[in-house]
Amino acid sequence: GIVLELLKEAMVSKLGNTKAFLINGYPRELKEAEEFESKIGEPKLVFCLDCSAETMSSRLLMRNQSSQHSDNAETIKEGIESYFQASKPVIAYYERKTQLCKVN
Repeated sequence: GIVLELLKEAMVSKLGNTKAFLINGYPRELKEAEEFESKIGEPKLVFCLDCSAETMSSRLLMRNQSSQHSDNAETIKEGIESYFQASKPVIAYYERKTQLCKVN
Protein backbone atom coordinates (compact mmCIF):
# COMPACT_ATOMS: atom_id res chain seq x y z
CA GLY A 1 0.00 0.00 0.00
CA ILE A 2 2.78 2.44 0.81
CA VAL A 3 4.53 1.94 -2.54
CA LEU A 4 1.26 2.43 -4.39
CA GLU A 5 0.48 5.65 -2.50
CA LEU A 6 3.98 6.99 -3.21
CA LEU A 7 3.58 6.15 -6.92
CA LYS A 8 0.18 7.81 -7.02
CA GLU A 9 1.50 10.99 -5.36
CA ALA A 10 4.45 11.17 -7.74
CA MET A 11 2.26 10.60 -10.78
CA VAL A 12 -0.38 13.13 -9.75
CA SER A 13 2.30 15.77 -9.10
CA LYS A 14 3.56 15.37 -12.70
CA LEU A 15 0.24 15.02 -14.55
CA GLY A 16 0.45 18.36 -16.33
CA ASN A 17 4.08 17.94 -17.34
CA THR A 18 4.16 14.50 -18.93
CA LYS A 19 2.46 12.29 -21.48
CA ALA A 20 3.29 8.96 -19.83
CA PHE A 21 5.02 7.24 -16.95
CA LEU A 22 7.57 4.45 -16.93
CA ILE A 23 7.51 2.50 -13.69
CA ASN A 24 10.40 0.10 -13.24
CA GLY A 25 9.90 -3.10 -11.26
CA TYR A 26 6.26 -2.64 -10.34
CA PRO A 27 3.94 -4.46 -10.01
CA ARG A 28 5.85 -7.52 -8.86
CA GLU A 29 2.78 -9.49 -7.84
CA LEU A 30 -0.73 -9.90 -9.24
CA LYS A 31 -2.30 -8.29 -6.17
CA GLU A 32 -0.20 -5.15 -6.78
CA ALA A 33 -1.32 -5.03 -10.43
CA GLU A 34 -4.97 -5.25 -9.43
CA GLU A 35 -4.56 -2.58 -6.72
CA PHE A 36 -2.75 -0.29 -9.17
CA GLU A 37 -5.61 -0.55 -11.65
CA SER A 38 -8.31 0.02 -9.05
CA LYS A 39 -6.62 3.03 -7.42
CA ILE A 40 -4.74 4.65 -10.32
CA GLY A 41 -5.92 3.18 -13.60
CA GLU A 42 -5.19 0.59 -16.21
CA PRO A 43 -1.80 0.88 -17.91
CA LYS A 44 -1.84 1.28 -21.66
CA LEU A 45 1.30 -0.82 -22.09
CA VAL A 46 3.42 -3.10 -19.90
CA PHE A 47 6.98 -4.05 -20.86
CA CYS A 48 8.49 -7.33 -19.76
CA LEU A 49 12.23 -7.81 -20.18
CA ASP A 50 12.31 -11.48 -21.06
CA CYS A 51 15.52 -13.39 -20.44
CA SER A 52 16.54 -16.75 -19.08
CA ALA A 53 17.46 -17.53 -15.49
CA GLU A 54 20.99 -18.26 -16.71
CA THR A 55 21.31 -14.80 -18.25
CA MET A 56 19.97 -13.17 -15.08
CA SER A 57 22.33 -15.19 -12.92
CA SER A 58 25.44 -14.40 -14.96
CA ARG A 59 24.60 -10.68 -15.04
CA LEU A 60 24.02 -10.59 -11.28
CA LEU A 61 27.28 -12.43 -10.64
CA MET A 62 29.11 -9.90 -12.86
CA ARG A 63 27.43 -7.07 -10.93
CA ASN A 64 28.77 -8.58 -7.72
CA GLN A 65 32.31 -8.42 -9.06
CA SER A 66 32.06 -4.72 -9.90
CA SER A 67 30.23 -3.56 -6.77
CA GLN A 68 29.83 -4.18 -3.09
CA HIS A 69 27.05 -6.77 -3.53
CA SER A 70 27.96 -10.02 -1.86
CA ASP A 71 25.27 -12.36 -3.16
CA ASN A 72 26.58 -15.83 -3.90
CA ALA A 73 25.39 -18.09 -6.72
CA GLU A 74 22.91 -19.93 -4.47
CA THR A 75 21.37 -16.70 -3.13
CA ILE A 76 21.04 -15.38 -6.68
CA LYS A 77 19.44 -18.65 -7.85
CA GLU A 78 16.88 -18.51 -5.03
CA GLY A 79 16.08 -14.86 -5.80
CA ILE A 80 15.57 -15.60 -9.49
CA GLU A 81 13.28 -18.55 -8.72
CA SER A 82 11.26 -16.36 -6.38
CA TYR A 83 11.04 -13.65 -9.06
CA PHE A 84 9.77 -16.10 -11.69
CA GLN A 85 7.14 -17.55 -9.31
CA ALA A 86 5.83 -14.10 -8.40
CA SER A 87 5.96 -12.63 -11.91
CA LYS A 88 4.30 -15.49 -13.85
CA PRO A 89 0.75 -14.52 -12.77
CA VAL A 90 1.45 -10.82 -13.48
CA ILE A 91 2.78 -11.61 -16.96
CA ALA A 92 -0.20 -13.90 -17.70
CA TYR A 93 -2.60 -11.22 -16.45
CA TYR A 94 -1.25 -8.59 -18.82
CA GLU A 95 -0.98 -11.07 -21.71
CA ARG A 96 -4.73 -11.71 -21.38
CA LYS A 97 -5.36 -7.96 -21.48
CA THR A 98 -3.13 -7.60 -24.58
CA GLN A 99 -1.12 -4.88 -22.90
CA LEU A 100 2.11 -6.85 -22.59
CA CYS A 101 5.15 -6.20 -24.75
CA LYS A 102 7.91 -8.77 -24.21
CA VAL A 103 11.40 -7.57 -25.01
CA ASN A 104 14.00 -10.28 -25.53
